[in-house]
Amino acid sequence: MSIRAIIVDTAGTTTDLNFIQDVLFPYSRTAMPDFLEKNQHNVLVDYCISDIKDIALEPDASLARVTEILQQWIDEDRKITPLKTLQGLIWKQGYNNAEFTGHIYPDFIESIERITQKGIRIYSFSSGSVDAQKLLFSHSDSGDLTPSFSGHFDTRTGNKLDKQAYCNICNTISLKPKQILFVSDMPEELKAAEAAGMTTCQMLRLPEQVKAKCKTVTSFNELQFD
Repeated sequence: MSIRAIIVDTAGTTTDLNFIQDVLFPYSRTAMPDFLEKNQHNVLVDYCISDIKDIALEPDASLARVTEILQQWIDEDRKITPLKTLQGLIWKQGYNNAEFTGHIYPDFIESIERITQKGIRIYSFSSGSVDAQKLLFSHSDSGDLTPSFSGHFDTRTGNKLDKQAYCNICNTISLKPKQILFVSDMPEELKAAEAAGMTTCQMLRLPEQVKAKCKTVTSFNELQFD
């Protein structure tokens, strides 16, 4: 069965982990207090703040305490939806002010046209919010890549380590699991995608990576399609 869609993980696969850990995370951590102070009455931000109090089991937390909780979650790299939503809003500010551009590996950029010309759809699936993914790809080092994507998925689809998330993606894009190739650097994610019936391939960007029990490549240029 030929591949009809490719789903790419972002951090470690299309994007250097260092960009996320050394640029995006510290930026959101530093900007968080001021951002919450200025935007606390915005409906979406207010909703996130309430959500954070619920998750932290601190219903009476002050704004300063909520900020503290969020900064701790950033330090711990927690995959919590309201945190990811707020980070996406803060990064939007950073991209729009041209404080940084989104790092995308050149081999992915080079492969996009080859993949789409074969009639294969491209999607991304990240623990970062859909908005954060769109920002990354629309403000990339090579300009706006979003027209090449058919869609983006985040933790609202399900946990990336959970088979159900990948089943949900198959249903959303209306393809059989085997027609979908999932590319990630993380063995646990690949295992979950495989359990859902997807075709999988591990991206090995770093020599010290733990290898998954599936096909591996070191660049998108190595991916061959019928």
